[in-house]
Amino acid sequence: MIRALSFFSFILLFISCEQSEKKKAPIVEKPVAEVFTEFYEFKKSINPIEATKAGYSKYNDTIANYISDDYIFHLKERYTYFLEELDRYDSTTVTAADWMSLRVMKWDCSLKLQGVMNPIVTVASPIYDLPSFELMPIFQIQSLHLYVAQLASGASVQPFKTVEDYTNWLHRLEDYVTFLDTSIDKMRIGMTKGIVLPKALTLKMLPQVRSFIDIPLEENLFYQPINNLPDSFSDAEKETLKRSYTNLIQNKLTPKYVALNIFLTEEYLPASRETSGLGDLPDGKETYDYLIKLHTTTTMSADEIHALGLSEVKRISGEMITVKNQLGFKGDLKSFFKSLRNKKSLMPFSKPEDVISNFNSIHERIDNHIDSLFELTPKAGFNVRRTEAFREASASAEYTPGSKDGSRAGIFYVPIPNVKTYNTIHDEALFLHEAIPGHHFQLSLQQENSNLPEFLHPESMGVFVEGWALYAESLGKELGIYTDPYQYFGMLSMEMHRAIRLVVDTGLHAKGWTRDEAIQFSLDNEAESEESIISEVERYMATPGQALSYKIGQLKIRELRTKAEKELGAKFNIRSFHSQILNSGSLPLVLLEEKINGWISSQKNP
Repeated sequence: MIRALSFFSFILLFISCEQSEKKKAPIVEKPVAEVFTEFYEFKKSINPIEATKAGYSKYNDTIANYISDDYIFHLKERYTYFLEELDRYDSTTVTAADWMSLRVMKWDCSLKLQGVMNPIVTVASPIYDLPSFELMPIFQIQSLHLYVAQLASGASVQPFKTVEDYTNWLHRLEDYVTFLDTSIDKMRIGMTKGIVLPKALTLKMLPQVRSFIDIPLEENLFYQPINNLPDSFSDAEKETLKRSYTNLIQNKLTPKYVALNIFLTEEYLPASRETSGLGDLPDGKETYDYLIKLHTTTTMSADEIHALGLSEVKRISGEMITVKNQLGFKGDLKSFFKSLRNKKSLMPFSKPEDVISNFNSIHERIDNHIDSLFELTPKAGFNVRRTEAFREASASAEYTPGSKDGSRAGIFYVPIPNVKTYNTIHDEALFLHEAIPGHHFQLSLQQENSNLPEFLHPESMGVFVEGWALYAESLGKELGIYTDPYQYFGMLSMEMHRAIRLVVDTGLHAKGWTRDEAIQFSLDNEAESEESIISEVERYMATPGQALSYKIGQLKIRELRTKAEKELGAKFNIRSFHSQILNSGSLPLVLLEEKINGWISSQKNP
């Protein structure tokens, strides 16, 4: 559910977070570490799949029905409780490191509570009744129905090593069936309120759902764990599991997909809207304002972000023109984009394995230079893997962290829907973003950091996580790559892609842009294929505000590096700077800036 306090109330929450240390020291009844532990247990319980992803098995047998009324009420109750607990401490009662962690937790709880507040209207402090995202619970990308299918393959974070693992997954699927029931109920309510998905997104969901219907049992993705039963299982155990999986798939899961398909086709699609953005929904502006705060950890307005995006598009276009001219291309930038989309030398592969091998070779080249920029490197390994076929058409490249104990390596997923048209122009920048020194470095170091409370080990603040990964793309020349001007142009293209997001996301959700207008703006300013651009624009339609985090975070990290270089001069050490960015987990940008400013001061006057 997405509901938001007034801007004034948000500022009060922020000020209370910043000014807590100025209050009279409270009476502390228990160590703050106990509150951190309690909070992390709560976070795992409300997101069991993320707990599994982090290597905790306690909740491997359940999925949270996060769109249910009971779940939302529970969140409100617990976030309120934790904020009250945190008010018992100030900077005089905890260590400096714990004070930073406490403030991150307070920020998180305040924003999340803001998102689940009940609608109350008073003269002094209006709380808006915002469009409810639980009324649009499934969509074509980054949706639970896709994530569950990914887990079902047996090749993701869900373990399938013991009989208990197999049984846990059956229980988890029972919860998933309940979630699908609730989804249909909530979407019907949304239809009565005019809170429905754009028709373009509903159309993209239909083939995803149908892919689990009318398929032989042995080929069903949910049956794959049975096709890969460990040899250590007894014959009796194998037969019991085969019967249980067959029964659940044939008698519960497949019928539910049939019902969902009928509902989407016959009821929901005709009711889906022709418009594209949140601004077309009741109280959509307030919803989007909240999502901007949530995803950027700033108080920037949609208009400010839109203007920033246009400025960045203009700047990067200038750099692109320089590279285009160096390559001897005589036409304009738009013509150059078109030539790159169809350039045969940039589509050299004949089989998917070639794509994976190319990324592994990039890894080998970077390894020779990584120590020049980083003194902190993770222990965890990672693998490059092709994205699963069932979600490949709508998927972007992505990284899934390994387990904290190192038993499961991180995975860099690469979609290769058509290897003959796979374009390599972004490969070096993409590797820097998703793997080294991007997501794999930052997220692995975060969860390996024993000095952080455990609640800071998972991904957490997207603006920091994605901002770091986009910043990492800019390090290619320092890491010995981007020697090919086409690969450097690919880096500029990826940065342009994120700058375009600032324009398009705010355009769709705050300025009334249509899907077609967003697609055309992207086509005019980047070298991505039309198919890829359509997929991206529809992603922004489904997940408002999330795409803003990349560029906002990157620009702040780059700003802080430039400030440190300028103020420290010969004392500036890039390895130390990167350690300061990476050694406290993911932080809201205001806290990151405060930390780096403190570090700069300490380096000036050691």
